[in-house]
Parts: sequence; structure tokens; C-alpha cells
Amino acid sequence: MKKLSIILIVCMMLTALAGCAPDANDEPLVVAMELAYPPFETKDDAGSPSGVSVDFAKAFGEYIGRDVVIENTAWDGLIPSLQTGKADMIVSSMTITEARKETVGFSAPYANALLAILANKDSGISSIDDLNQPGKKVAVKLGSTGDTYAQASLPNAERIVLADESACVTEVVQGKADAFIYDQLTIYRNWKANEDATIAVFIPFQDVEQWGVAVKKGNKELLDKLNEFIPKFTGEGGFDKLTEKYLSQEKAAFDELGFQWFFDLQS
Repeated sequence: MKKLSIILIVCMMLTALAGCAPDANDEPLVVAMELAYPPFETKDDAGSPSGVSVDFAKAFGEYIGRDVVIENTAWDGLIPSLQTGKADMIVSSMTITEARKETVGFSAPYANALLAILANKDSGISSIDDLNQPGKKVAVKLGSTGDTYAQASLPNAERIVLADESACVTEVVQGKADAFIYDQLTIYRNWKANEDATIAVFIPFQDVEQWGVAVKKGNKELLDKLNEFIPKFTGEGGFDKLTEKYLSQEKAAFDELGFQWFFDLQS
């Protein structure tokens, strides 16, 4: 009888301990992004994370029942943050590439992007071929697809490799670089902000790129949930609402110019 009582007590204790064990859904979802790319990843006036990617990540967190913590991470530290377990996923306007697929897992794409050129008005640049000339200087953000493109396709130009977008734009505005290669939306926004010193070249010169959410390689559970969420979020007008909130002027300009919109994956 005494042995039975002891067994019952032990079972009750184990049950209680099991009930107190932390549920995976109680742990926050840590999302790494570089908060230096408005209006996708940036900070509001109070210094809090803000933008398209922040809202998108929070909507996913709500979908899977987990709080979201945004970790502001330098671009070159994003993928290492997954590999070391500091972050669960990356939502940072990251292009899906074969090279990156070797180190991380990507969700289904959620946006399209094409590269474009922001050129100094006095550079004489009106096409990508004009840039691929001896003596021309092209500013690129380290590790970006613009940087990758320049390395592979502009062997005659001098690359000026910088850590962030704003530094690249400054080089062009000040005439220290002839051009900056980045995605269409960024080029459009920086051209409108610096029309007195720059011109924009939107003629497509490469295939459409696509952005995806990156997770640690092998994390099938999180990847499956993302791939359930993305079409649902899209179908329910999630990206339409984010466009209206953050990108309404850019959307109108893209429509006028006849450009495929970032979140239009059907075209």
C-alpha cells in the first residue's frame, strides 16, 4: 500500500512538472532584419521597428500563436544569426539565390524585384552598357544582389563596395560614383528624393528576382508554416493593406510606368 502511494505521488509530481514545462508557442519568434531599408525594414520616430517586413512578420507570429521579437541585425550578420540560433527566421527583403540556398532554407516567394540604376546626372549613364566601361564607378551594397550582379556582369567598371544603401546613394549624389545598382523601388524612392542630382534607369537588364523568408536549414516545421501562411496572407489582401499603408505613392508610380508591382506574383 505504501509503495502504491509513493508511485501515485511520483506520478502526480511528474504530471505537474509536465504541465509547468514551457510550451514551444510560449517562446517568442525571433526575427532578424536590418532596420535600414525603409519602408520595408526601418524604425519609427520612437525608435521601434516599423515597416512592411515588421508588420508581415508580426502577422505570421499571430498566425502561429507566437509573440514576435525583432532583432536589428547588420546585413552581413543575418544568415549567421540563423546558423548560430540567435534568430528563428530572416525577413529582410532578402532575395532568394542559389548561393544563399546552400546555407539557409527559403520559404515560397512573397515579392518580386528587378534591379535598376540610380545614376549621377552628369555621368552619361542611360543603360547598363554605359556603366560597363573603363573609368566608370558603380556603388554597391555589400552582399546585395546588386553587388553580385556588378561582380559578374560589369567587369570593366570599378566597384565601390559600401555597407549600406544610404552611403551608396550619397556617393552618387556627390559624384563620387557614377551609379548605384539596387532594386527598382529603392532606386525610385532615392531618385525622387534627389532629382536635382540623379536620374533613374529602369530598363530591365536581368531576370526578375524574388524575395523569401529565410530559416535555418532543415527547419521544416517553420518552413511548412510559412508556406501555409504566405498564400493565405496574400489571398486575404494582406499585402494590399501593407501597400496602402506604406507604399501607396510608389504603387501609383509603378502603375503609371507599367512596372510589375512587388507583391504581384501572378504577372
